[in-house]
Amino acid sequence: MNWAHVLLAGYIGAVIAIVVGVFRKKGWVGKVSGAVIFVVAIIGWNLFDVHYLIPRESPDYGLTETQKFEKAMLSMPVYQVLKEQEPALWTKILSQSAQMKEAGKSEQQIIDTIQPQILQIQMARLQQAPDANVIEYMKINLEQIAAVAKVGDDECFRFLFPAVKGGINPVRIIPQTIMSRRMESDMSMMRAAYGPEKHTVTAEEKQLALQDLQTITPELVQRYGPDIQIMADPSKGVGNEKAGCAMVQDLWTQVLKLPTARAAGVIRLALSAEMQ
Repeated sequence: MNWAHVLLAGYIGAVIAIVVGVFRKKGWVGKVSGAVIFVVAIIGWNLFDVHYLIPRESPDYGLTETQKFEKAMLSMPVYQVLKEQEPALWTKILSQSAQMKEAGKSEQQIIDTIQPQILQIQMARLQQAPDANVIEYMKINLEQIAAVAKVGDDECFRFLFPAVKGGINPVRIIPQTIMSRRMESDMSMMRAAYGPEKHTVTAEEKQLALQDLQTITPELVQRYGPDIQIMADPSKGVGNEKAGCAMVQDLWTQVLKLPTARAAGVIRLALSAEMQ
């Protein structure tokens, strides 16, 4: 609540009441007319306050839609890194979002358009991020999935496979504490991928990761039966969203039980461009 405007409105109301009182004492207006003038004056003041004074005090006053969008994104650390590392993509996303908003597209439609582009960059950075950053990335990812699953199976499925049924706005569902850690983790991972300790994926790492996946997969097949097809073709999860959500959580939980370097190797391989 903006207390300054509440107090100012109260002051204006008192002033209007005094003025109307003077008019009545002078015999210029009657009791009913005075009450009408008072009400109309208060309404007029509030309209002026809401539509002119308050907007001018807003930090976003005078900014274009593109500037407002950029300001909102830059309030999140991970997008600051994106702007630093991928200025061309950053400019493209800003322009694209502004055009969609002007065209009347919904918030979710805009999110569904820009998220895959940002995710593609993050997956590329993950290939070069140190083991610790990769593990932390997946741990927080599992926390996010669990938080969305508590809301519903459909929401969980949309969160994991947005290309199938459309995604969700995670900010509206996932607790702020988890979202804050998610963004800090993403920022650290993306910076580390450019840092002196950046990782280089080797042929040996890929081979070991494949072997570990081949060890984990039979357990999932035994547990989920034919539903395992959802992992390869998410569209088969429509109508069986709960199984799709459970399988993804199960898979990554098993991967994180591996030794750190091997778990990181599996995560990198599974999320690499060649596996998509």
